[in-house]
Amino acid sequence: MPSRELPFPLFDADNHLYETEDAFTRHLPEQYRGAIEYVQVRGRTKIAIRGQISEYIPNPTFSKVARPGAQEDYFKHGNPEGKSYREIVGKPIESIPAFREPGPRLELMDEQGIARSLMFPTLASLLEERMRDDPELTHAAVHALNQWLNEVWSFNYKDRIFTAPVITLPIVEEAVKELEWCLERGARVVLVRPAPAYGVRGPRSMALPEFDPFWRLVQESGTLVAFHSSDSGYQRYAADWEGAQREYLPFQLQPFREIGQWRAIEDTVASLICHGCLSRFPELKIATIETGSSWVGPLLEKLAVTYKKMPQGFQEHPVEQMRRLIHVSPFIEDDMAALADLLGIDRVLFGSDFPHPEGKADPITYVDDLAALPDEAKAKIMGGNLSRLLPV
Repeated sequence: MPSRELPFPLFDADNHLYETEDAFTRHLPEQYRGAIEYVQVRGRTKIAIRGQISEYIPNPTFSKVARPGAQEDYFKHGNPEGKSYREIVGKPIESIPAFREPGPRLELMDEQGIARSLMFPTLASLLEERMRDDPELTHAAVHALNQWLNEVWSFNYKDRIFTAPVITLPIVEEAVKELEWCLERGARVVLVRPAPAYGVRGPRSMALPEFDPFWRLVQESGTLVAFHSSDSGYQRYAADWEGAQREYLPFQLQPFREIGQWRAIEDTVASLICHGCLSRFPELKIATIETGSSWVGPLLEKLAVTYKKMPQGFQEHPVEQMRRLIHVSPFIEDDMAALADLLGIDRVLFGSDFPHPEGKADPITYVDDLAALPDEAKAKIMGGNLSRLLPV
């Protein structure tokens, strides 16, 4: 039984699955065999991308995982004792079928009181950055993953679990082809990395007219684009200051990196607006997931100042455009009422990040953080807004 009885259905914008070891390799074309491998390092299994061992996820097999919600207190109340990540998270637990398969997950959602959810992969967020100088491999690896996701989870499981295939954008024609493939198999939401697209000539914004064929299909199909927290490559900029190139490690506490942690999503949304994508396609459905909301206010201020100086650079007021088209799923520690004041109550989405340690152990308790809001606003945040974006 759910720990709360609510008078409205819940639609969780941020649930995760844990990939099996063959998720990236089962359908990988023969010519790319060896580009993704699991290897043994001092008795521990690690993932290697193009021969480079990654520590991005300490245990990429997910046989043992961090306890769901283990960091909830840390994010809400801080870390006054200066505990290490291991001390905060505690002992890992055995992975359960509900983290791996849609049937058991649906049973768990019933126990949690969740009517519907968006479902995102976990380890997939390391792929694109580690393949950025090989666009063909990137597209092949992403398609292999999407084949696995469709085969194991499906993109629409009983109109309740909406698994998000990944769309990578280095080669526009391939991105359109991939989106068409996913739509043919029932995809309602797609996962796009908040980062420049790396093509054969290097990086460039996904909001440039070159990508219009992709965005046109997104708009025509009514697909929700979720920009989910990922390895966006911004570790390179931190390295310029720290004097050493290191792999982005999301579970290591690094103060300097933390300061600019959400620049990637801020830059992504700014690009969509400033490069005219949202003006050319004014009916896009855009959601930012697991990137918090601390960047929203500063970006709105920058857009307002920029518009004041050069209104001729925009087809409409950028602040109004952002408030109309950008939906945000804030962190559990964020001020929901303040975000609602900035963007409007219709643009705030409940996301638990279950079963990750950063999120909610009991997703439905998210409503307790909305105590200051009226019941109508709670209903919108906890599911109504996402149901509008993804109607059944």
